[in-house]
Amino acid sequence: MQDSVIYMNNNALEILQKYWGYNSFRPLQEDIVASVLSGNDTLGMLPTGGGKSITFQVPGIALGGLTLVVTPLISLMKDQADHLAERGIKAACINMGMTREEVQKTYDKVIAQHYQFLYVSPERLHTQMFKNKVPYLDVRLLVVDEAHCISQWGYDFRPSYLRIAEFRSFLQQECPDKPLVPCIALTATATPEVVEDICKQLKFRKGYQIFKASFVRPNLTYTVIRTDDILMQMVNLLTDRGSSIVYLRSRNRTERLAEALTVNGISATFYHAGLKPELKQERQEAWMRGEINTMVATNAFGMGIDKPDVRVVIHTDLPSSPEEYFQEAGRAGRDGKPATAYLIVNGEARANLINQINDAYPERRQIRMVYERLAYFFKIEPGLGFNSTFEFDIYKFCGAYHLQATMVYNALQMLTMAGYIRFNEDPECYSRIMFVCSKETLYHIDRFDDDCQHIISALLRCYPGLFADFQKFSEDRIAKFVHMERSDLYQKLLLLSRNHIVHYIPARQMASIYYCRPRLDIDEVTIPHQLYEDRKKRDEHRAQAMIDYAYNDDECRLNKLLRYFGETPHDTCHKCDVCTGTTYQPWAFGNE
Repeated sequence: MQDSVIYMNNNALEILQKYWGYNSFRPLQEDIVASVLSGNDTLGMLPTGGGKSITFQVPGIALGGLTLVVTPLISLMKDQADHLAERGIKAACINMGMTREEVQKTYDKVIAQHYQFLYVSPERLHTQMFKNKVPYLDVRLLVVDEAHCISQWGYDFRPSYLRIAEFRSFLQQECPDKPLVPCIALTATATPEVVEDICKQLKFRKGYQIFKASFVRPNLTYTVIRTDDILMQMVNLLTDRGSSIVYLRSRNRTERLAEALTVNGISATFYHAGLKPELKQERQEAWMRGEINTMVATNAFGMGIDKPDVRVVIHTDLPSSPEEYFQEAGRAGRDGKPATAYLIVNGEARANLINQINDAYPERRQIRMVYERLAYFFKIEPGLGFNSTFEFDIYKFCGAYHLQATMVYNALQMLTMAGYIRFNEDPECYSRIMFVCSKETLYHIDRFDDDCQHIISALLRCYPGLFADFQKFSEDRIAKFVHMERSDLYQKLLLLSRNHIVHYIPARQMASIYYCRPRLDIDEVTIPHQLYEDRKKRDEHRAQAMIDYAYNDDECRLNKLLRYFGETPHDTCHKCDVCTGTTYQPWAFGNE
């Protein structure tokens, strides 16, 4: 057994060199990989940009069979699967944006072609279709990404994560002749309470290993600036500083701030979840190439984006927790060169955060009322609606019932956590297309006009692989290629789809509501104490820790963060505003 593990470890380094071109692992990566290859359940805590994906992708290849990756981030699972495929590693993902036919085809492909990685959401593990496929999936490793989501002490608790341990038991029952499948859980930020809870909720087996990297980033400086003139302070910080990110909580404010920065000579654009997919990709790529220096964004931006030369990250609103702040600030300086994370707050920031926490918890009667109104809105009778998805315009809904959008949004979040519905607020979903006829058929099509012929030629020229699988594509690109209006192109694509030449799935530009269970009467809808009172209390604790970080100058900024995450500081950073004595407070405030 020992010889086998040594061989596996050596093989892991060869895999790292072959597919990633690295000659050695980063600190802790090798320890985590060795633990997984030894069959241990393993918890790895590496900071943002610390190379978490390597710690499961390398052992996944070394172990053979299929590595099943559970993640809540649809955009990230797509990106990681694409990046693996670019390296010649067979990877696929299944997400909510896919049709039942697409899901079935993906399963069949993973099984028949012996794929190495499959990315799924935690909800997917408990669907009957997935359970039926488990005996045919040679699962050798289970990965739980964003593992803090499993802990009710965590800042981003997802109830669906609580059933992963149940799936582990199901996996063993369905495949009793196979060795126990090890589990690796990964997160960037976790307090000691969350670490303990992750291991408990995933039912880690005896002998499990925990690896935690220090939260200290020597090249990254944390600084708080308190000022009423936030715009000019940002202009000063961003002038001639290279690549940067500015985080805000409001979509509308990202647009206004990006415009104001541009007027003041800063190369800037904005990004939020409400933008069309093509525009988001265009702006992200321009920022990645350095054509635009500053990205003004909500927290929809940054996850899974590996840009090493970000010199400045600025927050102009108080994040809801130190976990959220640490993760977003950590996107600066991944290349190891000096970088700074600025938190710029005014006199209203503290009250805004407290109000935000209070708004996140509508009264129970309001939550039940929203649930009932949804049923009226979608015309769902009691006992019906299970497994149904409806496009959802929150503003149309609020207008129909004279409701306040913030209250409705937070009620939907509560109903999602309680398991009644699943509110998918991100409309991002690229249009997809594939040819469903044979290549030979295309050469004998004479029943379509010249426009359709040109469209078929353009698709074949712009997007390879359309006969093998669905491909993301841009209607605007094809319309420009064939000199056609987008609306006319849309009709032609529908015509080709109806005639079974292509399978065309237009992008969904609205949020959606999925019913996880049949519609109940309003009196049957309950919100558990742990999801409401307990969770609110923890959110208030995290918010207070963030307020303390921003408004108290009693300790080095880095050390304050380290203590929150359970790490004992050994020295001050000597660089933050507290250490250098450059704290600035233009108004009076208390330190209560």
